[in-house]
Amino acid sequence: MDNFRMDNNNTPTMIVGLGNPGLQYRYTRHNAGFMVAQALAEKLEFNLKRIKFRCQIGDGKLDGIPLIIAKPLTYMNDSGSAVSSLLRYFKVPLERLLVIHDDLDLPLGMLRLRPGGGSAGQRGMQSITDKLGTNAFPRLRFGIGRPPGRMDPADYVLEKFSASEQELLKITLDQAAAAAMTFIREGLEKAMNQYNGEVG
Repeated sequence: MDNFRMDNNNTPTMIVGLGNPGLQYRYTRHNAGFMVAQALAEKLEFNLKRIKFRCQIGDGKLDGIPLIIAKPLTYMNDSGSAVSSLLRYFKVPLERLLVIHDDLDLPLGMLRLRPGGGSAGQRGMQSITDKLGTNAFPRLRFGIGRPPGRMDPADYVLEKFSASEQELLKITLDQAAAAAMTFIREGLEKAMNQYNGEVG
């Protein structure tokens, strides 16, 4: 049984990292959201092994706050169907949802939390917006930078981070997980004030 469905004293929070399932996508730029969700789960010692509504999920509490960490297994373009099902099941209000996704318009090493907004061409975010009928939900944009030269962005996002990017990637993942923890504990505004901008 899901522990916090029985807990009426606290409103649950859900952190969703977007990405594509499958080993071939595991360390690609498009899977930055998955990577942050995994980093957060490791910090909190959550096990993301349970499958519910086509998501890998882990659940527990952080400082008494009921928490779900989720990675949709639907492929990016259909993320919304899984996320909307989880929200309804766990009765998570939109303001307690944080969706983490890759962003071409920000360089690697840049994080940006926002209370809502457009998808900026990110198909997972567009899918969630379409299924929820609103874009008024918090999100954490994880910069991955623009493709070099005339490279197709669709190819670029499915490439793995380069060897020269690994150190900055590790720092950014750690900061993104910390930003998510601040969101859970203290809310969006505090997380925005503390983590929006370049890491380090």
